[in-house]
Amino acid sequence: MKRILLSIAVAVATVTQSVAASLPADSVLRRYAAQMLMVGFKGDTVDEASDAARYVRDLHVGSIVLFDVDLTGSAKIGSRNITSVSQLQALTSQLQKWAGGRLLIATDQEGGRVARLKPQYGFEPVPSAEYVGKAGSEDTTRFYGRRIATQLASSGINLNLAPVVDITHPDCPAIGKLQRGFSTDPATVAQQAGWIIDEAHKQHVACTIKHFPGHGSATADSHWGFVDVTNTWQPQELEPFKRLIKQGKVDVVMTAHIFNRQLDPDYPATLSRKIIDGVLRKQLGYDGVVLTDDMYMEGIIKQYSIRKALILAINAGADLICVGNNISTGFEADRPFRLVDIIVDAVKRGQIPYGRLVQSHKRIEKLLNSLNK
Repeated sequence: MKRILLSIAVAVATVTQSVAASLPADSVLRRYAAQMLMVGFKGDTVDEASDAARYVRDLHVGSIVLFDVDLTGSAKIGSRNITSVSQLQALTSQLQKWAGGRLLIATDQEGGRVARLKPQYGFEPVPSAEYVGKAGSEDTTRFYGRRIATQLASSGINLNLAPVVDITHPDCPAIGKLQRGFSTDPATVAQQAGWIIDEAHKQHVACTIKHFPGHGSATADSHWGFVDVTNTWQPQELEPFKRLIKQGKVDVVMTAHIFNRQLDPDYPATLSRKIIDGVLRKQLGYDGVVLTDDMYMEGIIKQYSIRKALILAINAGADLICVGNNISTGFEADRPFRLVDIIVDAVKRGQIPYGRLVQSHKRIEKLLNSLNK
């Protein structure tokens, strides 16, 4: 038995050495791994010693996500990254200087109850998706879409984590009850979202459609634990994604931390190769950037170690890993560095193919180039 175990250990070590020998320098691995991170930080100003500087200037993360309320602190309005128009402009400008203009700066500006650019900070109000969906007017939707896009662009934010294209179910705690969905009709959802995206693109702002493959029928919220939509999800929930992808309007797709046995009997969507690579990429023909929802939401982190979750998500086809550091599971200043260490180590051990990092790098670079045209 000891000989067998020794033989296995030797074989594993040999494979690991073989993989490592074919890899580029650590500096390249770390750069590619860091580019796959979308991270958050505390504070509405930054300086050379701030966490933001360490993440962007030193670690070279690919994206920063901004919030207006610090959920790991006082949870008061204006307690995180956004307090005024001029303050936000100065903040994003400094972040881009550290990144050489190659940084995705994101926020959630859906409208209604999910809006980081609030009137309290000097921004014009934007109604919910449900409001504009019920209005049923292209002019109305484009008017508010233009307002969102203009405010984001003028603030230095180039990636909106919106629009939501989940089909509305009134009892869904994360979507319907918060008026985040446009409609119960898939065609209407796609049409409304398309108008919002059109206006964003005019301002060189990218959009993220979410939450793939459909969170609208969920009876629970994945922020707070495991969510199974097997018995409520319908194939029509793919339709808005399918239509927008076919129209060539999709910049980024965000995955949902939902478990759907109809699509994968083993893993939630964010960690599922069958759903991301199989349904989204092969079935729907999408080859752009895939962004995970926050990996420290309880729907993931209570079920998996962060190492296991990272390996599964990246191997499934995720390109950007969201770690907002602004969630119930807490803030850790050095978390982005630790995650890069985990990804690089997993690549060296052959648990993540180096080619996956290269693939994600190309997709992210293509997105950045489209914004800088």
